[in-house]
Amino acid sequence: MEKKTRLKRERLKEGLWFSSFKAIACGVVVFLFLFLLILVVKGAGSISWEFLTQVPKEGMTRGGILPAIIGTLWLGIGSVILAFPMGVALGIYLSYYASENLFTRILRLSINNLAGTPSIVFGLFGLAVFVKALGFGVSILSGILTLGLMVLPIIVRSTEEALRAVPKEFIEASFGLGATKFQTIWHVALPTAFGWILTGVILSLSRAAGETAPILFTAASFYMTRIPSSPFSETMALPFHIYALMTEGTNPEIHTKMAFGATLVLLFMVMCLSVLAIIERQRLRKWKKW
Repeated sequence: MEKKTRLKRERLKEGLWFSSFKAIACGVVVFLFLFLLILVVKGAGSISWEFLTQVPKEGMTRGGILPAIIGTLWLGIGSVILAFPMGVALGIYLSYYASENLFTRILRLSINNLAGTPSIVFGLFGLAVFVKALGFGVSILSGILTLGLMVLPIIVRSTEEALRAVPKEFIEASFGLGATKFQTIWHVALPTAFGWILTGVILSLSRAAGETAPILFTAASFYMTRIPSSPFSETMALPFHIYALMTEGTNPEIHTKMAFGATLVLLFMVMCLSVLAIIERQRLRKWKKW
């Protein structure tokens, strides 16, 4: 009798825990739905062909956000192109070449500290080094270099974890066929892990595209009536443009609507990149089933 009572009590406790988990999951979904609904309701009215394809006019009360869209793509894609080879190379080193010693521990600690460093600190570093010390000025190049350093730890971590998830049998089989370590990494480990590495790359791209603080001092311009023409030009960017509209705008009613419209465009861009990454990852998994 006592055993049955205890069993019922444990089942009741288990049911309460599962119900709590389901409630939390439903709460997250509801929050996400409300979040998207508010953005769509407040921002959809501003979206038009003119809004997406024209430059700002009359103190950003008319016209569009084309320079900010182009600048966001410049900064986001440029930073990932810069960080991707370095991040993958460092991930390979930590996974297959680095031995457990003081240098490796310091390196891992440095990567972890960089990953947790506030983005405003990267902005100040970029201002001191790229804008002033190296003389690049406030430009797309300075912003790309700053954002590239900021997202580098994400790519390193995702690469390392992806390479460690490659089955040891694959590596041993490659060595058994007489392949060198480099050949094994290049032809076996990287192709197998690329889908997971791609996930980290897209996460870093999403973060770079949505950051305001790092480009505040290095790349962003408050107001431009032209599209940036070179890496040494200043640029508008959607995150900073939204911030400027909400804090510095002289016509709050119009600027608030435009800010919500720009937010919706930024969110759509990030979601499109994420969807493309998921599709590519699934394609790679089907192509390389194991």
